Amino acid sequence: MLMSHKYSAYELIDKKKNGGKLSDDEIKWLINSLMNKTLPDYQMAAMLMAMFLKGMTVEETASLTDAMLFSGRTLDLKEKNVIDKHSTGGIGDKTSFILAPIASACGVLVPMMAGRSLGFTGGTIDKVESVKGYRTNLSLDEFQKLLTKNGLVLIGQTDEIAPADKIIYGLRDVTATIDSIPLITASIMSKKLAEGANGIVMDIKCGNGAFMRNISDAKKLGISIMKTAERFKKKATVLITDMNQPLGNMVGNSLEMIESVETLKGKGPKDLTNLSIDLAAHMILQAGKAKNFKDAQNKANAAIESGAALEKFKVMIEAQGGSSKFIYDYESLPKASKITKVTADKKGFIKAFKTDQIGLLLVDLGGGRKVKTDQIDFGVGFEFHKKIGDKVEKGEIILCIHHNEDQQHLVDNIVTRFKKEVITMSTTKTKAPKLVYATMELKKKKAK
Repeated sequence: MLMSHKYSAYELIDKKKNGGKLSDDEIKWLINSLMNKTLPDYQMAAMLMAMFLKGMTVEETASLTDAMLFSGRTLDLKEKNVIDKHSTGGIGDKTSFILAPIASACGVLVPMMAGRSLGFTGGTIDKVESVKGYRTNLSLDEFQKLLTKNGLVLIGQTDEIAPADKIIYGLRDVTATIDSIPLITASIMSKKLAEGANGIVMDIKCGNGAFMRNISDAKKLGISIMKTAERFKKKATVLITDMNQPLGNMVGNSLEMIESVETLKGKGPKDLTNLSIDLAAHMILQAGKAKNFKDAQNKANAAIESGAALEKFKVMIEAQGGSSKFIYDYESLPKASKITKVTADKKGFIKAFKTDQIGLLLVDLGGGRKVKTDQIDFGVGFEFHKKIGDKVEKGEIILCIHHNEDQQHLVDNIVTRFKKEVITMSTTKTKAPKLVYATMELKKKKAK
């Protein structure tokens, strides 16, 4: 990365702190200096705080994305049907395991680079690693080879792709600068562009179980993603989707893998199935494999009904060293030894969930991490029998807790917290939240 000037980190931090706009060359110098270790972490942290507090223009965001993108290797794929999907994360969000095989079965090349659990949200990589033997640490060369051969691949974040993002994310994590729309945009888009994707379908979760708590902030992030994609001449579609309750019925690593397979078999819960179909349909449409959105939905549904999507999922698991036995025998996945039923103390209707608390309770149970070195228990989790708007009779099961023999005291406390803090009941029926609040796309420019 060649720089035309030598800058002072102090002067650039001061410039941004006072609301100035950083040039493309200045931003590239910052990232290059970070990578060659001439810019200390404390100065980069100060810059991130200045960016967080003063904001960044569309041009600055694109420059940061560009600099982070070229801090490592990039894939230059010739195919035009390479489309990726990204979710901002939520509770029970397992759509990647469903939509990727669907889209792939319909002729889309799907490169997926996913993350681990973060805070109260579960991680796609943690979930798939509950499958015995599955390798998520492929090299970029292996990644490209499997993508070309099988049409889909799912790996964890690698040092080869946008390594600057890994350093910056670590600093954001400890400096309270995570929830910055420009910094989130640059983090997401630098990795997606480096994968060689020609388009991205973005699932921005919104609600009390997401990092974006309201639709206004979710839309701002969506606009930022789309504007950045446009500057790089990439396609982009953004869905703002509900996260005021778990997606699907299962929360927990092995349990979510089971529910994903059930959905690919055509037996999944309605909300999870419908959202996976819609996200896959947008990918199919972006790849030019359907005439319109309705046609894309029909193709996605047909991929499930024919078994083609399930077969693609099996191919992906086996190609990355995993045992596909669990697809037909769920007992082969890690399993908790006990199940405790949580029942209603009175009749009524489910009014609301404190969804982020569900994620935190899963962490307490061992299904997530409090610190990076924690080992995950893949078998524990929650199985919800009721969702918002559902009627509940006294003594009826609301959810089941999958746990281990030595966790009973902890589970007793979790049951109490579910009833007192997490689940709100009402005597009148509450309308279930919309699954998709908004769909945003780049407007096609009229030919002059």
